[in-house]
Amino acid sequence: MNREQPQTQSQSVGPAEPVEPHLAPTGYARNGGVRIAYEDLGGEGGDPLLLVMGSAVTRFWWPDGLVRALVDRGFHVVSFDNRDSGQSTHFPASPAHPVASLFRKEAPAYSGEDVADDAVAVFDAVGWSSAHLFGHSNGGLRAQRIALRHPDRVRSLALSASVSSDAGPWKLLRRIRFGTVAKMARLRFPETREGDLAMGLAVSRALASPGYPFDEAEALSRIEKDVTGSVRDTNSMGRQHGAHWSGPRLHAIAVPTVVLHGDGDQLLRTAGARDLAGAIPGARLVVTPGVGHDIPGPMHERYAEEVRANADRAVRT
Repeated sequence: MNREQPQTQSQSVGPAEPVEPHLAPTGYARNGGVRIAYEDLGGEGGDPLLLVMGSAVTRFWWPDGLVRALVDRGFHVVSFDNRDSGQSTHFPASPAHPVASLFRKEAPAYSGEDVADDAVAVFDAVGWSSAHLFGHSNGGLRAQRIALRHPDRVRSLALSASVSSDAGPWKLLRRIRFGTVAKMARLRFPETREGDLAMGLAVSRALASPGYPFDEAEALSRIEKDVTGSVRDTNSMGRQHGAHWSGPRLHAIAVPTVVLHGDGDQLLRTAGARDLAGAIPGARLVVTPGVGHDIPGPMHERYAEEVRANADRAVRT
């Protein structure tokens, strides 16, 4: 099931640079020896908005319709590949299990602070002194930590289908629906390009919103852009989950925050969203009916409106 990412050169230790796919990013940012791939999605001249995606997938998993809705509301949108995913640097010499890594005393490869600094490297590369953040799934967790580590660089936070950075591993486990985790762990497809596409589609279907029809064509259009097959690599996911955080707690966040969570989320319980909203001063919780662990097409306008309204609170304060 596990498969290491393609590398430009053979090496036994340290991070590796993945082979360039056909879709080259707009640019690369550097955080020390780590390369972060990013892409300008449009809206130049608008309010800067960085999209932070979750574990095991890439920047290409943001729906085009959602991006268009954000651009239409006056945002300049940039997305990036987290370290250990897509075209960013991978760390194949450090194997890690997605759950066991939460309990390791030492991080398998890097810290939560390192991951937060990656986003600021993207800010610097695109010339932003500060920006709004929109994080989905584990990207919401990362967005919280970016705001905590770099409070002068973050204007507002929109957190979708996420959990609290304050939650320890035992509490976090109580917020996860392990039936869905077990279902996805049983997925098996050939380790070919066709198998990668089938695997990505199966994961998308498993996390799709129960209250809306699954748009297979839309999902496939995103999955086809990701030629690295990141969704298969449980070691990368384990390293990302094991990036331990030693920074401030959520009560230190002082920017406008909206917490978005679907009441049909198959992976994370709504109680986790309540924990998150309750821990951030002034945060607003929005529970969206029929939405799962994704953002379905009919909700793109609604989510964009929530991100815009939250960002406008930052302008007024």
